[in-house]
Amino acid sequence: MDIPYTIIRSSRKTVSLEIRADGSVVVRAPRRLSETAIREFVVSKESWLRTKLRKYENGPVQPVLSGQELAKLKKTAKEDLSLRAAHWAPKVGVTFEKITIRTQRTRWGSCSGRGNLSFNCLLMLTPMEVRDYVVIHELCHRKHMNHSPAFWAEVAKTCPDYALRRKWLKEHGRALIARIPE
Repeated sequence: MDIPYTIIRSSRKTVSLEIRADGSVVVRAPRRLSETAIREFVVSKESWLRTKLRKYENGPVQPVLSGQELAKLKKTAKEDLSLRAAHWAPKVGVTFEKITIRTQRTRWGSCSGRGNLSFNCLLMLTPMEVRDYVVIHELCHRKHMNHSPAFWAEVAKTCPDYALRRKWLKEHGRALIARIPE
């Protein structure tokens, strides 16, 4: 196989492939997994990789965001997502404390046990409906601090088409996260 890749080792338990916005391939692997096992994994995914890499033949899909652009996204996100949370909280039947905006590679939002909400500034690059879904999702954690059937039923009460919005994030989220500078 002639596809170059970079290995990032961590305390994770599984192996995964990531194709960055610039078309580079990253293998995330457990610390103790052998180079041979990693190579076998990559070779087993060669067909999938080649299919995905075709869209990068003409260069990066989206440019990496500058520090200035990220700062502007954070400021806009603070205003926009605060308004959305204030709008949706009474409809969900909950309150929240403060809102924090971050640039995150692994989460779109979170809710602490104290009622503090945190959102990824990259949400500002998503459609309004997706932002609403993430806000509603986090607000519903004020009632259920898990992803149980009761939690998803709560999300569905306020956002009946949440599955479509969630699917959008799954399909486009990696490309947005790939825009964060290294």
